[in-house]
Amino acid sequence: MKTFRNLILATCCLAFVASGESNAQSSKKRARTATDTATAPQKQEPSARDRQISEALFLDGMKYYMLEDYQQALQLFQKAYTVTPDNAALNYKIGETYLHLKDSESAMPFAKAAVTLEKQNAYYYLLVAQLHTENKQYTEAAQAFNDLLRNVPNSEEYLFNLADLYLSQSRFEDALKTYERIEKEFGEMEQLFVNRQQIYLRQKNMPKAIQEGEKLLATNPTEIRYFLAQAELLNASKKPNEAIQVLDKALRIEPHNPFAHLMLSDLNRQKGNKAEAEKQVKEAFSSAELDIDTKVRILVDFIRQLPNPEVEGVALELVDLTIEKHPDEAKAYAVAGDLQTIVGKKENARNNYLQAVKLDDSHFKIWQQIVLLDAELSEASAMVKHSEQALELFPNQAVFWFYNGTGHLITKNYERAVKSLEHGKRLSAGEPELLVQFNMQLGDGYNSLKEYEKADKAYEAVLAQDKDNEHVLNNYSYFLSLRNQNMEKAMEMAERLVKQHPTNPTYLDTYAWVLYKSGKYTEARKYLEQAVAISDDATIVEHYGDVLFKLGKKEEAVSQWQKAKLKGEASAFIDRKIKDRKLYE
Repeated sequence: MKTFRNLILATCCLAFVASGESNAQSSKKRARTATDTATAPQKQEPSARDRQISEALFLDGMKYYMLEDYQQALQLFQKAYTVTPDNAALNYKIGETYLHLKDSESAMPFAKAAVTLEKQNAYYYLLVAQLHTENKQYTEAAQAFNDLLRNVPNSEEYLFNLADLYLSQSRFEDALKTYERIEKEFGEMEQLFVNRQQIYLRQKNMPKAIQEGEKLLATNPTEIRYFLAQAELLNASKKPNEAIQVLDKALRIEPHNPFAHLMLSDLNRQKGNKAEAEKQVKEAFSSAELDIDTKVRILVDFIRQLPNPEVEGVALELVDLTIEKHPDEAKAYAVAGDLQTIVGKKENARNNYLQAVKLDDSHFKIWQQIVLLDAELSEASAMVKHSEQALELFPNQAVFWFYNGTGHLITKNYERAVKSLEHGKRLSAGEPELLVQFNMQLGDGYNSLKEYEKADKAYEAVLAQDKDNEHVLNNYSYFLSLRNQNMEKAMEMAERLVKQHPTNPTYLDTYAWVLYKSGKYTEARKYLEQAVAISDDATIVEHYGDVLFKLGKKEEAVSQWQKAKLKGEASAFIDRKIKDRKLYE
């Protein structure tokens, strides 16, 4: 397509000379007419020498113009203009130079003069049209194109420019009429169908848009994208059966097209054909041509529906297919981990998250999920390892210090535990909920290190923010009773916990143990009997034996100790208790 910017130096020079000759001939004719009529005085035409001077100035100006020194070019063009103001090419070039200098207001008179002086040069009209467009004078710009088409022979190609102008201004009816003119001139064209379809869609005229789609299919019977677009239109028009027919035709041309299979999946799901919908989406995911981002978006939609047994199976198959077809994409493993976490496949989820960070270790949330799953899987060593890897990347993220400290706490590396927890606690200033978590663990850590003052301080900090915190009420009261310290406080906390959770065997055992340490054996027996009725935990059973022994029921006590031993998790004194039939603490 031509544009008025494509004139080269030689063309400009020829245009300049031709325009000068044409204007001179026109002037002679006007002179003869004036002589014949003996009317108004005639304007003096430039002499041959004047035209030579003007042409030389014009050529010099063009040299600067080609070097993009528009100010210098303009000065030379203006000097030429003082000699030959009626030269069309010169007027055009001055207008174009002003346009380069972003002075469309000054450019307009020269552009219009060029058109007036020479009505059959398309470039002159194009300049006028562009200037009007830049000034948001769209009606005038359209008129300039229409004048071009009327006055310049063989200029029908500029109908496309006119149509684009109408389209950009949402003058849809004018654009459609222009497309009709184009079609009459050039015949049916693929782009015309596309453009008309877009107009009808913007007008919400679905029947007309579908008609244009049918024309596209008729003239492009192997172009898959047109089949897919037509199916979308038919579906939007509530014609799912016709959409399915179009997609079936598409798949006969390209059997493994994943987008056709995806659309068929959606259409069958809408119609309630669950089995066919699942079959088609699996076909789509079996293709490496379906990009990873599209697959992830679809899987996220499945994740939003979980937990749901009806979609769980196909969702799990789809994540496996995604990994199979995109084994080097971290996103594939990450979305698999997300989905598997929700459906309870925690070990698989963690393994996929670990594979994701091997490929791309920059995602904080994935590392967070890894250590969280370590905790839920009760794998303290893995929690330590993975939190340390995460801390190398995110040393200022308190959550990883928390899991690192917790992992060391569980593995009884208490000094490392409190060191990590204290560091993370400092990073958590201003986050009350996170501080509670750190202080809970610090209480346990310092208690294990026998730094009881620090332990109590940490527990008290938790209760100051959350007076009913189960973990602290249980552990704090139990540890105080073991130390025979502040038994009144221990009793109050344990009793409150049992009132809030009367069927929790651990909390019943804690309260019973505080009662036991306070010498209240009968009451302790009452709560331990409730606990052992719910749980056969070795510690609870052993405590029950201890209480029975204190109540003089030696045989029953030994029987309970033996049961506790069978569980393999009793205290270090259990063998001596059974052997000597005595109580050791």
